[in-house]
Formats: sequence, structure tokens, C-alpha cells
Amino acid sequence: MQGSYQIRPLAVAEIQTAVDWAAREGWNPGHRDAACFASADPQGFWGGFLDGQMVACISVVNYVEVFSFLGFYIVAPEHRGQGYGYALWQEALEHAGSRVVGLDGVVDQQGNYRRSGFELAYRNIRFGGVPGNRPAPPEGFDLSPLSAPTAELEALDARVFPAPRTAFWQQWLGAAGHRSFAAYKDGKLAGFGTLRPCGSGCKIGPLVAVSRPAAEVVLARLLQELPAGQEVFLDVPEPHAAAVDLARSLGLEPVFETARMYRGPAPLLDTDLIYGVTSFELG
Repeated sequence: MQGSYQIRPLAVAEIQTAVDWAAREGWNPGHRDAACFASADPQGFWGGFLDGQMVACISVVNYVEVFSFLGFYIVAPEHRGQGYGYALWQEALEHAGSRVVGLDGVVDQQGNYRRSGFELAYRNIRFGGVPGNRPAPPEGFDLSPLSAPTAELEALDARVFPAPRTAFWQQWLGAAGHRSFAAYKDGKLAGFGTLRPCGSGCKIGPLVAVSRPAAEVVLARLLQELPAGQEVFLDVPEPHAAAVDLARSLGLEPVFETARMYRGPAPLLDTDLIYGVTSFELG
């Protein structure tokens, strides 16, 4: 490393730079992701600055005393291979302390993540394309728009994510351009999901449901918000065969994949309820 290299937490405005870098890398973040991500842990986003200019970024977001999620690990292309990223990685991980840390990393970096104590849990596959055949959704469900977290939503989210994230949900569900709906069966929450605009097309995430019919109902309602002819992306845990099949039934094709890895014991999650991951950056 050369010059004066400083590592520090990012200010809220600087988090947008990390999101812009992610877009440049082809990760296709949402238009309103920066504010939503900052609400999860304002001290969880870090940058490495060479002579005052950011050359690397990473997020290590602490949710509770026992869990963190790592993302946005990017080094500017002209500064790669010089140690700036690894120095940032080491210092930012100290923010997590002894917490279990999860990440969705690019597959070809698994070896590097293992050397830092991370172990593979499963793959996530991003499906994308212009939806084709849209069968009529199952009957027997009631649909309602979502603009703020409810106790029922957070209880269902607790089955697929290992920590409460109320502040994040408040930002996520209320963000401009986000369209969120919940499905109810016999008066009980059966599923929920969000459609959000991205640099390219839109993403659906999360999509969480207690059954495939419930997922289909929410998905069908979200697709009504999708402009005609626009691409949509859905990030699916590979172990969940019904979710993979649902994505394929829309005519979507695999376009990208990540390795879900953990440092420490992998949380026990109901992955068979996850039809769409909330975000590769925050879990």
C-alpha cells in the first residue's frame, strides 16, 4: 500500500457511493437502497480512503448482539491487488465482534472467504427476464398493501432472518417506488413481498410465504405493478425447489449466483419459506 490510507465508517451520503459502485459491478441495486441500508446500522458501512479518496468499501451490518451481515466488499479496479481491500476487510469485521456473520459472496471468491473462517451454507440463484406466461393466481386469499411493518410481518420474517430489523422494514416498506403487498388466508398472514425499481428493471425481494399458493398470489399482485416489457429479477435459495420452479414458470432464467456463507454456526432458517431473498447486500 502507498500513500496515506485511512479506514473509517461512511457518512450516510457516502453510502450512496458504495451503492453506485455495486451498480458498476453489475449487482443492480435498487434506486432507494442506500437510505434503507443505512437505517439498518448507521455505523455498519466502511470505506478505505487513499489520500482522501475512497478506493474500497464494505458493509458489516450489526443487527443484534449475535448476528451481522457483510456486503458491498468492493475495491476500485485500479487499486486492486495492493492490500487496500484486505486491510478494510479485517478492520470492518472487528465491528461485528464475536457475532455470527453471513454474506452472499461471488462464487469465485469462496476460497478467500473460507480463509477468513466462512463456510458455505447454500447457493442463491438470481433469475431474470421479462415474465412470460402469468397463470391466474390461486383463490381464497385477501391482499392488502404494506407501507409499514406489522407484528405479523415481523413474526414471519423472524422465521427466515435471524434477527429483528424493524428500522430497516420501516424504511424499506415506505421507500419511494417500492410496492409491497401482503396475502392473508383465513385472516392470518400467509405471505408478503416487495417490488422495487433498480438500475436495470425491477427486483422482487423479499418474497416470503408459508405456501407456494400464497407466494403465487403475492407474486401475481407485484407483477401487476411491473411496467409492460420490463425485466424482473428474483433471487432464490437453491435448496428451495418450489421457489426455483416458480421462477422458471415465469420464463425467468438464471443470470447470476452467490454463495451464502457464514462465519460461525449457520442460523437455523426456514429457507422453504423464502421465494425471494430481500437483498444480497443485507441478507
